[in-house]
Amino acid sequence: MTSKNRQPKSPDNFSYNEINADFVGSRTLENEEEIVEYHSNTSHRVWLNDLDTDYPFHWHNAMEIIMPVEGSLDVTHTSGELTLSPGQILFIPPRELHSISNCDKGGTRFYFLMDISSISKLKGFVGIEAFFSTPLLFDKATYPLIYDDIYDILLQIRNEYYRNGEYAELIIQSLILQLFVKIGENHSNAVELFPNVRPGKHKEYMQRFNHLLEYIDDHYMEDLNLDSIASMAGFSKYHFSRLFKQYTDFTFCDYLSYRRIKAATELLSEPEYSITEVAMESGFPSISTFNRLFKAQIGCTPREYRSKNHIRT
Repeated sequence: MTSKNRQPKSPDNFSYNEINADFVGSRTLENEEEIVEYHSNTSHRVWLNDLDTDYPFHWHNAMEIIMPVEGSLDVTHTSGELTLSPGQILFIPPRELHSISNCDKGGTRFYFLMDISSISKLKGFVGIEAFFSTPLLFDKATYPLIYDDIYDILLQIRNEYYRNGEYAELIIQSLILQLFVKIGENHSNAVELFPNVRPGKHKEYMQRFNHLLEYIDDHYMEDLNLDSIASMAGFSKYHFSRLFKQYTDFTFCDYLSYRRIKAATELLSEPEYSITEVAMESGFPSISTFNRLFKAQIGCTPREYRSKNHIRT
């Protein structure tokens, strides 16, 4: 994804291409899955991309972050499309099908590819992960309180990656955690999150919903329902539904389906599981419900998803 035609220098005077010299050949695609080749002994890649190449629909297990430097990009994903301009930052969650087209020839942009699988297992991350169910766009207008912090952290990640010092991996992992914590805290501290709740109750509600999301993450394969979950959280069904939507931007039923389908996409990569077994293991009550909800969220049936994206020869 890099070119030898331009070699921009950082303030530290290192080459943005040199550290990626171990990457041989072009991108590796198997059907629509891109097999990400991380930098040696790390769980991330950072590219300065100045090619005029478009990238058709693909997905990968890495989270992708795009920061245009010069020129704009058109990004299309399963939930819509947008034009990404310099100064904006786009987070694309793992396994999100997307395409990228260069609007302006001769532009440059940084791509960050990060394996966040280990981070996603940390206590409390499930509450942050819900924000990344679809691509998330950062700019100064939409995130005025943390935009500069997010931008600066990404620059630090970039610089540590290219410096490639002895502790680069540890430093970058800590910076990635800071990135997610900033986003989570911004969401938690938003005044409009629980607009009708007394200030003294705000923290208590946050703790309740974070605990609840962790519970769903551990028990999504069981027979969860709105009545029992609302009771567990200590709210009436009506009050719970309103607060859950405010906190996650999902209805409870939609969030449960999202979590189950996330599990199903992972199981579909295991050929020893039949489609019916994947549905049952993911918590769906019937194969017909599984097929219907999977197609509504992913855009194809589970069988088509497995055939197109997961079975490797």
